Amino acid sequence: MLPSLKSAVTLNDRPVRIGGRKVTDCQVLAMLLSLPTGLVTMGQGAHAAGPMPASAAGTIAPVGQESQSQPENMVVHITPRPPIQVYPHANPVGQPLRMSGAENRKNGHQYDWGVFNRGNGEAAGFGPVGRYGVAPWAEDWSNLRDRKKRNDPFDVLKYIPLTRSGNVWISFSGETRLRNWFESRPQLGTQKPNDSGRFAVRNLYGADLHIGSHLRFFGQLVNADAAGWGGYGYGSTYRKRLDAQQAFAEVRWNMLGAKSGFMFGRQQFLDAPSYMLYNRETPNVPLSWDGFRAYMVWKRIRIDGWDFVQTYDSENKMFHDTENYATRLYGFNTTWAPPDFTFMGQKGYSFVDAFYIGYKLNGSAGAIAGPNNTSVTGSNTRNNFGMRWHGLAGPIEFSVGGIWQGGVFRQSGTTQARNVSAYAINSSLGYRFSDKTLNTFAGIQTDVYSGGNSNDRSGTIGTYISPFNPQTNYLDTTTYMTGSNLISFAPLIRITPFKSVSIQIKYPLFWRDSVNDPVYRSSGFYKFAGNFRGKFIGMAPQASVAWQINTHVSWTQYVSRFMTSRSLNEAGGSSGTYYQSNFVFRF
Repeated sequence: MLPSLKSAVTLNDRPVRIGGRKVTDCQVLAMLLSLPTGLVTMGQGAHAAGPMPASAAGTIAPVGQESQSQPENMVVHITPRPPIQVYPHANPVGQPLRMSGAENRKNGHQYDWGVFNRGNGEAAGFGPVGRYGVAPWAEDWSNLRDRKKRNDPFDVLKYIPLTRSGNVWISFSGETRLRNWFESRPQLGTQKPNDSGRFAVRNLYGADLHIGSHLRFFGQLVNADAAGWGGYGYGSTYRKRLDAQQAFAEVRWNMLGAKSGFMFGRQQFLDAPSYMLYNRETPNVPLSWDGFRAYMVWKRIRIDGWDFVQTYDSENKMFHDTENYATRLYGFNTTWAPPDFTFMGQKGYSFVDAFYIGYKLNGSAGAIAGPNNTSVTGSNTRNNFGMRWHGLAGPIEFSVGGIWQGGVFRQSGTTQARNVSAYAINSSLGYRFSDKTLNTFAGIQTDVYSGGNSNDRSGTIGTYISPFNPQTNYLDTTTYMTGSNLISFAPLIRITPFKSVSIQIKYPLFWRDSVNDPVYRSSGFYKFAGNFRGKFIGMAPQASVAWQINTHVSWTQYVSRFMTSRSLNEAGGSSGTYYQSNFVFRF
């Protein structure tokens, strides 16, 4: 939002008296006051009232003549800036603006999950919910039953009663995203051609049918395309003919004093730490699952259990996506909200997560790195036992978690079975300065994902894997790095000078945990022309600017320079520049 609007916003609902001016002067002043906000809010109620009638403000003189009557009154109404809706990852650390549970419930259209609505609301287990968030299936628009609360042109689509009582109603949601990249040396120089420019567009449009307070059906369609020059990697997750992204039924009831529910069908799943599993946001088609999920939410404890198979989204025909039984996701999570406290004279709260998340991967998805840069395919079962503690302690924002990953790998074509013992440790710690300092947040993010020895043909496997990828910008904007055999240290600072603009600067440095294991990327591992013997991979200073242009439209830009180490350059790697732009419309 433009800085010059700050003084204008303070005029909201406050009369401005202008006396002794020409009528044309007042009209020009009204136009100038209303124009910037009218452009930014795209017609969301911003207007400037003209001169008062003669009965209220005196006789209006003809144009070009001075008025000798009483001073004129003019009321200027300016819509407040839209709240920023871009959330870095699934905990309070580093959010552009702090929001209480009550504020998020009011502005974010969350279901009433009590204390779990705090922050961006992801502690409830259903993803981030903004005014128009990235998880429309987690939004509750029932408050629009009261027509007095409708203040947006799209509100007519968010609550449509289908019965006279209004107990049966439907809500529509939509997203169109335009994304483009530029990479001077894609994938650390291992992907050709150089100077690649890609463009992608996706559409996600859904409907949420509520039948009373206990039953609802949610459906969402997806279609996508991609183009550009020197493009690479375009598959079914970038180019997608019309298909069902989500289609599930949900039953809700109260049981044992808890708000309980059961969801069955195709759905997205975000009840896991974002450094472990997220929504596959870089490609056009988000990750979705087929199966069931059950949950119970009490005042300060919630539990969640699930069993899914991945959606097989590699078909190129319309409505042909089926179930991929070779990839499974199952487990449970318990979140406890300890009593609130006071620290450094300010309020604090936290959440403690304890979870078990299991993966079953087969074929190329379950492959591990083998001797001489080979891939060894097989059946890969990973059992993840973890805990995470995150929250706010006055001005301090923190998140710390640990995961032990066990399991077994069975190589294809053999009877050999190898046990798995790996781990991940993830933490973020920062300080939130006062509102008077541009809502500044400064902190440090550290991540350790264990590595093993790819030369071993038997024995325990020590390489941690995250097959469903962390949140896109959690580790690295370029997505060249992933959570395997990696140590990351990243100072960061975020400022939010306006409620609609947030800027972050981050400087991650990357090392291999084990020099006997390769450098891993989001799918597989890198194969360099030479032998990379070093431990230090490189550093990737990066900056992002998020602009919530209005309630429905946002523009986010990322730029990074991945600077590879000398030893990686000698092995055939290459430094490169990365730029990404995202223009998103949501309702």
